Amino acid sequence: MAAFLVRRLLNYLVLVAVAASLAYMLAAGALDPRSNYADRTPKPPPAVVDAQLTALNLNDRTPLFQRYLTWAGGVLRGDFGRTVTGSPVNEDLSRRAGVTFRLVMVGLVCGSVLGVLVGAAAAAGQYGWFDRMSAGLSFLVLALPVVVLANMLILLGTLANERVFGHPVFLVSGEYSDGLAAGFWGTLSDRLQHLILPTVSLSVGLVAIFSRYQRNAMLDVLGADFVRTAMAKGLSRRQALVRHALRTALIPVATYFAFTFGALLTGATFTEKIFGWHGLGERLIDSIFTNDVNTVAAISCVAAVAVLCASLAADLLHAALDPRVRAV
Repeated sequence: MAAFLVRRLLNYLVLVAVAASLAYMLAAGALDPRSNYADRTPKPPPAVVDAQLTALNLNDRTPLFQRYLTWAGGVLRGDFGRTVTGSPVNEDLSRRAGVTFRLVMVGLVCGSVLGVLVGAAAAAGQYGWFDRMSAGLSFLVLALPVVVLANMLILLGTLANERVFGHPVFLVSGEYSDGLAAGFWGTLSDRLQHLILPTVSLSVGLVAIFSRYQRNAMLDVLGADFVRTAMAKGLSRRQALVRHALRTALIPVATYFAFTFGALLTGATFTEKIFGWHGLGERLIDSIFTNDVNTVAAISCVAAVAVLCASLAADLLHAALDPRVRAV
């Protein structure tokens, strides 16, 4: 198993380097930091603009490969360079990364666990009322874009606050309430209230996807010989499904875990904008509009590392579920 993980890790390191390099090349080639100075009054002299862009490693008159080497050398030292305003990219990135990954991880855990449970229950009662209901709801959720779903949740949350609870329970803007002084438990409660709707926005799509995958994977093993053997040895149908069928059916779903994490990061971009969370997604959109090459490249690099870490976690889960992998 150790050799398997070492090979995977080496492959992922190469993929991170390739993904980060391509992200920088694309951002540096497509964005135009020089245009940020065109509308200033008074308009700065060209020599001043060139000097400022060169200091930030954003001068389009410097060969692209030379700018890339300068950027890559900084990344190897843990420095992603400076923004178009001259502030360090690292400072803003570290704070926003914590916001995004806190939101994404909660959504990922909730969505994947609930999706697996729903899919397994639907497969166990194939063509029953729960199977049909979960299928219909899954296709309905998958047909809704994240933008539409998030705004629907805001409307429903606001309506529930007014008509059901009579006071704010679902808080729809920001990570926390500004100026709140309510102690540890009060602050924790406030953060959880802000977290509910964004988490639902991200996780319901995952529940729909994972439930469909898990249902199909479960149906493939329900009639397998090892399940019938387990029941013949005295296990009830439920025990045989939970101890044997579910574990085997989780193997292909675990492989899908990494791809889901990447899609969740994309969905988090819209969720952060809609719910006012100041994370990487919001910063990425703002950076594209301001031609901030270094920030766009840095966020792309962090996202690539995060997705490949999720791939490594999926490999570990695969190895834990499948003894054949541990024997390699």
